[in-house]
Amino acid sequence: MLTRSILILSAVSLLTDISSEMLYPVMPLYLKAIGFGLVWIGLLEGFAEAVAGLSKGVAGQLSDSLDNRTGFVRAGYALSSISKPMLALSAFPAWIFLARAVDRIGKGLRSAPRDALLARQSIPEHRARIFGFHRAADTTGAVLGPLLSLIILHFLPGEYRLLFLIAFVPAFFGVVLTLFLKDARSVHTENGTSLPGTVALNPFRFLSYFKTAPNNYKRLAAGLIGFALFNSSDVFLILMMKHRGLSDQAALLAYVFYNCIFALAAFPAGMIADRAGLKGTFIAGLVLFACVYGGMAVETRDARWFFLLLALYGMYAAATEGIGKAWITRIVPVSEAGTAVGAVTALQSLAAIVASSAAGIIWETGGAQSVFVFSSACALLTVLYFFTMVRE
Repeated sequence: MLTRSILILSAVSLLTDISSEMLYPVMPLYLKAIGFGLVWIGLLEGFAEAVAGLSKGVAGQLSDSLDNRTGFVRAGYALSSISKPMLALSAFPAWIFLARAVDRIGKGLRSAPRDALLARQSIPEHRARIFGFHRAADTTGAVLGPLLSLIILHFLPGEYRLLFLIAFVPAFFGVVLTLFLKDARSVHTENGTSLPGTVALNPFRFLSYFKTAPNNYKRLAAGLIGFALFNSSDVFLILMMKHRGLSDQAALLAYVFYNCIFALAAFPAGMIADRAGLKGTFIAGLVLFACVYGGMAVETRDARWFFLLLALYGMYAAATEGIGKAWITRIVPVSEAGTAVGAVTALQSLAAIVASSAAGIIWETGGAQSVFVFSSACALLTVLYFFTMVRE
């Protein structure tokens, strides 16, 4: 079940996430320290996700057309590794945006081709657990990364630029590991559709994929993209804990705790989804999201409350992130997996710029609680949509 390529991809994701997550939870703190307001933080995160999303769509379609996954995976991880030392060079806002763009282009180039490679390395009946295993490895990096940041900042408080340079090291070794990947080109068809190479080499073809895609894919995509419209960046969870009085260290530890739960739950959630159904597992995750965001609006400074919410948030992520992609790859032919995943994630990321920008504006104008009450209510509406409109 766990092939050589799956294990390598999981190891690369672990190393890359150590690098990325050394920086992700401290980025809002760093940005505030160099003068970014909440609206600008929201715009930066939304911009970064939009860049990643467009790259995912283009890379997914091109990787299907060329029947080449590993080239995009290698280039994507290389770009993301370069972005880390870039952040250490300057605090000028335009440069920060550029560094984030390079990082997100790298993520976009690798994501859909990597997911298509995972799909090609697994059978449909085991697909959720394969994606869950990969997410578990990826998220283990998200546990180790912030812990390293806490240790470094404990001994060298405020040395963010040094942190950016250190973060390059695991990213570099992740890039080296990608050199051992090989494309596994299929010699069969799936779901009655022919091999890759039948799609015209048009990098923006993914935008028209919805015209020819199965109806159930369209309904699933609509739900996933709709959910993304109010699912703002996780930096707002960190900022909310800070707003409630938690120290930088406590907020980072809570974020580490969330990733621990996510990493531990991702593979079991995939196994449950394979056996009990992807739709039910995904809906359960959305309910957890609504509970967490509703709970974030509660007036309390008790750190234990936030740790409980972040534990539930880890279970939400385990029940949705990898499973949503596995669900897509079950609906469409494996030869179209890159385009199918890339098209959805592209539009999700465009929706993210709306969600994160709106969250920053709502926070500034209506208060912190308003952001979380709104997102919780919208999540419950999304649950109703999936119950009534989407088949597995």
